[in-house]
Amino acid sequence: MTGVADRSDVMVAEAGGNAPVAREHAPVTPDWTCGTCGADWPCEPKRDRLLTEYGEDRAMLSVYLGACLAAAAEDLHAPGATSLRNRFFGWLPRRPK
Repeated sequence: MTGVADRSDVMVAEAGGNAPVAREHAPVTPDWTCGTCGADWPCEPKRDRLLTEYGEDRAMLSVYLGACLAAAAEDLHAPGATSLRNRFFGWLPRRPK
């Protein structure tokens, strides 16, 4: 999924590739691990950063994470979408009713 950037201009980097990473905690494909801390991406520091960057624009955050989820599912050949869906969306805070 090289070439997709979030609002902080973090580019997805391919393992062993030459794609520049503009900031920390960018995903490294095809394993979808954090290039900084090695945790599954999005790691906790990146989650915090995304919530700050997108603020109240939950729709755009969901679009960005959805694109990442789709690419990760293809790269990881994930048989069950539930675990990836939880990984990419399960950490988002619920909106108050």
